[in-house]
Amino acid sequence: MNKFIKQLLDSDKRIAIPIMTHPGIEAIGKKVFDAVTNGEVHYQAIRNVTETYNTAACTVIMDLTVEAEAFGCTISMPEHEVPSVTGRLVYDEESVNRLQVPSLSVGRMPEYLKANRLAIENIKDKPVLSGCIGPFSLAGRLYDMSEIMVGIYIEPEVIKTLLDKCTAYITAYCKELKSLGATGVIMAEPAAGLLSNDDCQEYSTVYVKQIVEAVQDENFTVILHNCGNKGQCTQAMIDSGAAALHFGNAVDMVATLEQCPSDLIVMGNIDPVGILKQASSEDVYRITSDLLAKTAGYKNFVISSGCDMPPLVPEANIKAFYKAVADFNGVK
Repeated sequence: MNKFIKQLLDSDKRIAIPIMTHPGIEAIGKKVFDAVTNGEVHYQAIRNVTETYNTAACTVIMDLTVEAEAFGCTISMPEHEVPSVTGRLVYDEESVNRLQVPSLSVGRMPEYLKANRLAIENIKDKPVLSGCIGPFSLAGRLYDMSEIMVGIYIEPEVIKTLLDKCTAYITAYCKELKSLGATGVIMAEPAAGLLSNDDCQEYSTVYVKQIVEAVQDENFTVILHNCGNKGQCTQAMIDSGAAALHFGNAVDMVATLEQCPSDLIVMGNIDPVGILKQASSEDVYRITSDLLAKTAGYKNFVISSGCDMPPLVPEANIKAFYKAVADFNGVK
């Protein structure tokens, strides 16, 4: 992975790594439910995207319920939408202390490991970027997002105990992905974007850094994704030690690149819903081209979607995104 990053920094071309699996699910005639419950279907969707589009790396579904389900949360899984957590699992010191860190054999985790393993075994020409949730985002799903935002002030030690358990599970998951041969992991930590920089440092960065230090090396990279960040906690993301940062459309990409070190990979941030899904292909091409022009002076920039592409993004819009990249690079 270090070699890949060096090639990226040395290249005079702009590479694109949008986070997308749903176009592959639709292309193989399956439903979202099929892909999030069946590792073989999930892998086939990943492979389809990799073979169809000129992405520099392949990514898995950004499903922020897999780890929460393993802990015991109830999950709603519609046929055509990404799953969501329903209800609350822990709510006070006693319930947090009782909470057990699950094994990687619980819930749908074995199917996600299967999808990653199949992608790693069969896709040899591109890096395979796995996915996981971030510690604060996982804790928020277990404790309830509104409640944890209050809890960090009225019972901070309880929340930190919960974060320790979330971090232990995510670390074990990332170690398993690394042992399978994944090139890296995109860690989705959007809930940390609700915090100030100081609170993000205390309730997210400290724990993300533990995971980074446990798994990141020359062969395995942590890409920290925070589409909730509006610019106020970018420094906390930088301080995580992750080798790459992935931003959502809420930030100004040029201002963010100015703040980040020039040797840190910075990714983002075309709006996945408002632009990639809902705009015309002409608008997608224009907006992508505009972002490429504005960021042309930053060799550490990788153009991407601001988050996981949702279901039912028009194929014409994805092609327009890639055409803008090809035209910018002077590729005929």
